[in-house]
Amino acid sequence: MQEQIEAVQRMQEYIAEHLSEDITLADLAKAAMFSPWYARRIFLEHTGLTPSDYIRRLRLKHSALRLRDEKVNVSDVALDLGFGSVDGYTRAFAREFGCNPKQYALNPTPLTLFNPYGVKYKYIARSNKPMQNTKNIFIKVVFKPERKVILKRGKTATEYWTYCNEVGCDVWGTLSSIKSISGEPVCLWLPDKYIKAGTSQYVQGVEVSAEYKGAVPDGFDIITLPAATYLMFQGEPFAEEDFGTAIQEVQEAIKKYDPSTIGYKWDNQNPRIQLEPIGTRGYIELLAVK
Repeated sequence: MQEQIEAVQRMQEYIAEHLSEDITLADLAKAAMFSPWYARRIFLEHTGLTPSDYIRRLRLKHSALRLRDEKVNVSDVALDLGFGSVDGYTRAFAREFGCNPKQYALNPTPLTLFNPYGVKYKYIARSNKPMQNTKNIFIKVVFKPERKVILKRGKTATEYWTYCNEVGCDVWGTLSSIKSISGEPVCLWLPDKYIKAGTSQYVQGVEVSAEYKGAVPDGFDIITLPAATYLMFQGEPFAEEDFGTAIQEVQEAIKKYDPSTIGYKWDNQNPRIQLEPIGTRGYIELLAVK
């Protein structure tokens, strides 16, 4: 099983690195170090998609983000991302997102973007490894202006895994399609005043400007958060498979930290914020202070 998982992960990484190029099954088989037939079979088994479907959906995701963020022609996006024709790209975009790419470029609305989770992370135990060597935790004062947050509520979740079980993991794809003032979606632990009866403390959302008048996806809520000062806790870069330990290290540092040493106290009236664990930058949480 582990050999298969590592092979599929290598294929996913190859696709990400060569997305704008012509990717053949022979290329993926070489990355997997298996025969083309076997490489395709295990890719489908572990991702739920054939390699061609996976590549198409990932290209469509990147094309949508380019149309949202850049002033580009639909034809340029289609060709840059390896689609054979503009008509074929337009049909694929409409099937995936239910709208025409030209219309979307003129009026970007929330979409459900494909999230290409690395298969090896599905099999990493949720329990954290024992911490061996103490790592550095960097602390920085960050100011956040008044803003709105478009969010999806769970039921009883207080952390990521329960939230995914309650809501599903595709929420992140929808949030990623909405242009954020912070550059990425966020996870939040909400104070009581922002929690609706029968909903969860832990939510996922995207921060937008206080003047946001755009669409809110069905089943999502929008709240307004006041301007606030935060302490950003950031751990050292980590190997992606060690994300559980990286989270534990930062959260243990937060428990021990006394903000009064720099003239603050905790502000429990504002949400605690968690960013996506990305190994190259280290795990990050933000806690409000006053």
